[in-house]
Amino acid sequence: MSSPLVVGIAGGTASGKTTVARKVRDALADCRVAFIDQDSYYRDLADLTLAERREVNFDHPDAFDTDLLVEHIRELKAGRPIQKPVYDFNTSTRQPHTVRVDPGDMILLEGILVLHMKSVRDEMNVRIYVDTDDDLRILRRLERDIHERGRDFDHVVSQYLRHVRPMHMGFVEPSKHHADIIVPHGGNNDIAIGMIVGALRGRLLHPLPPR
Repeated sequence: MSSPLVVGIAGGTASGKTTVARKVRDALADCRVAFIDQDSYYRDLADLTLAERREVNFDHPDAFDTDLLVEHIRELKAGRPIQKPVYDFNTSTRQPHTVRVDPGDMILLEGILVLHMKSVRDEMNVRIYVDTDDDLRILRRLERDIHERGRDFDHVVSQYLRHVRPMHMGFVEPSKHHADIIVPHGGNNDIAIGMIVGALRGRLLHPLPPR
């Protein structure tokens, strides 16, 4: 039995990487695809007050439980199911329940730092970076954090200037140099996504040796 194809999709906050990942998964619905998102692997901050949690730099690599993420990727590659954590962004805590993810022919992993982290990157066969203009990303982030995550405008702007932008320039943007494919214009680039789907389907039918 051949090892599953591991595909990593990275990009800045609100770049459209989740949209790209979902479109790829939907287009390969006839294949067994195990989908995991890096956001589920944020460290549990239940030991901090809510005010303290709001000051945490969630865009720094240390914000993630990377050891658990790598362990889960390897379990899926070995053909074993995992129990993926469930993270609550409103409270910045990990929920007591988990979600079962079964192994598949392909493991699709998305997150802002999956190409930056070498231990994660080394598990991949295909590396994709979703590139979107900064002004569009910040507008999307504002809308998402205010309407979906209960943040106020001033907090979102302050967090962007103190954490998001510096971490993007320091970790996320440089990670595009590890990408095999760069997708411009985010999740709306259906031509690029279609080409990626075709290439991945070809790799699933005709596997290449690991890197």
